[in-house]
Amino acid sequence: MKYENIYIEEEKQWATITINRPTKLNALNKRTIEELHVAFKELDEDPEIKVIIITGTGEKAFVAGADISEFAHFSVKEGRQLSAMGQKNLFNLIENLTTPVIAAINGFALGGGLELALACHFRVASSNARMGLPEVSLGVIPGYGGTQRLPQLIGKGRAMELIMTASMIDADKAFAYGLVNHVVSPEELLPLCEKLASRISNNSTVAIKHAIKAVNAGFKYDADGYAVEIDAFGHCFGTDDFKEGTTAFLEKRKADFPGS
Repeated sequence: MKYENIYIEEEKQWATITINRPTKLNALNKRTIEELHVAFKELDEDPEIKVIIITGTGEKAFVAGADISEFAHFSVKEGRQLSAMGQKNLFNLIENLTTPVIAAINGFALGGGLELALACHFRVASSNARMGLPEVSLGVIPGYGGTQRLPQLIGKGRAMELIMTASMIDADKAFAYGLVNHVVSPEELLPLCEKLASRISNNSTVAIKHAIKAVNAGFKYDADGYAVEIDAFGHCFGTDDFKEGTTAFLEKRKADFPGS
């Protein structure tokens, strides 16, 4: 697929996806969601890529929301389809990706932009970041998982307040709420994400895949997270990564995981 609204940079064992619609503050439109779907699928299937970082062009916006002009005149049926397809093709895809995804939040992350960050496995914000779900000010609710993932991260009461007031919070408050893991200067944002990516890349990709699955299971109404953990834990014992990791530990050397 020829990308028009994103570009990908690969370095060492990670890749950075940059949403590149600066005149629209990197707003998500149908084309951008399609491109992101393809990019995440392809990078997840690349054995050389162990971490994915996603960010937006410039310092003004990570993603300033969805492109309202595309759906302002949708019917009820079209609105349901918009939400369902977006969740399936991008937001749920990212959450359940076997490759860890870090959101590098530079500037505004609003509406669908915050929902995109919420779907990532964790988030790092620049000090100028502003986050919120302003959908009710438009007569609609968050439709890309925001009503589910935000309460899981920051608690029901805080999530209800943010959603119902359509307010924005700054990076420091987002850190205090547990919405982001780190807050750094804009200049330090990508270097820190790359440092974290490097640390993750040193570990077993097979174990990380199972860890993602087990953690996510604990937040699903139809899954027993403990049972998933037990099964995943046992499965790890049959992998080459487990043999290499335990052998390296006993031999007092750094593990060289084969990824199988």
